[in-house]
Amino acid sequence: MAKLKLTIACDKYDYLQPLREGQVEAEGIDLNLITVESGIRHERMYRYGEYDACEFSMSSYLVARGQDVDWLQAIPFFPRRMWGHKFCFIRAGSGIKKPVDLKGGRIGLRSYENTLALVTKGMLMNSYDLGVSDVTWVIVNKEHVGLKLPPTIKVEFIDGQRKLEDLLVEGKVDAEVEPDLPQRWIRNEGTVERLFPEFEKEEKDYYQRTKVFPIMHPIVIRKDILDGDPWVATSLYEAFMASRQAYNNFMEQPHRLSFAWARSYLEEERKFFGRDPFYQGLKENYNDVENLIKFADQQGMLGRSLSVEELFTENTRGT
Repeated sequence: MAKLKLTIACDKYDYLQPLREGQVEAEGIDLNLITVESGIRHERMYRYGEYDACEFSMSSYLVARGQDVDWLQAIPFFPRRMWGHKFCFIRAGSGIKKPVDLKGGRIGLRSYENTLALVTKGMLMNSYDLGVSDVTWVIVNKEHVGLKLPPTIKVEFIDGQRKLEDLLVEGKVDAEVEPDLPQRWIRNEGTVERLFPEFEKEEKDYYQRTKVFPIMHPIVIRKDILDGDPWVATSLYEAFMASRQAYNNFMEQPHRLSFAWARSYLEEERKFFGRDPFYQGLKENYNDVENLIKFADQQGMLGRSLSVEELFTENTRGT
């Protein structure tokens, strides 16, 4: 019997190499795994359904499901996780020392709906006393799904494909948060600085308080494919898990990694988390997903209440 041909779009992650190289295969699937950058991938999938499955914005997925849009169905494999602390930047010499100093100010985001924005707004609100209605959110990209926010939440759209770091140094925003480090910071120009200079300590403290390592993206599959072949969900989940395990095995030997103290860092990270920090499956991620739903609700992003279970295919809820 011929294998089912599927095209899946993801970013270029190290742990997907075993899957890309054919060391790991998805049972019953002739897999075409392509690399597409996040913003482009999310737009192409949601607006045009260009892929059979893809790595997708968790926040946009929540917004869509809150509007009863269900033609995308997720499996509980999460390719990307990030805390927001390291991505919060302010102007050098601004006098801003802590999040509450931003009350009444303006914070730049790529979009209100993107997942790093979701987790950072939630983190600022629930851990640093900066409510979602305390600032004006300045966005430079259009939303993938789109949502109607309550009037208490102030959002301003700046057209013209402006870069957030340019708006920051020009004084048009007081802080910016986006899922890439500013080029000015990378070039060490001295014009921008972190809101959380000791971001690693802050992120570790946040994890110890909440036990949440924020999910950025799940894998989603088109519902029309699952309607005909529901087994695709479990086959893809198992293939991604096998690729992750193969990469974990690869990392066991430090001479394979281009870091001077790779093994000591690996052991320190595992000790801190007490498990693989990129934990997968619904059981281990229930708290993380529940937290994202809470944040989205607090931020006026949900058209209705959501349960954790309904977000994932029935045959992967037991993972």
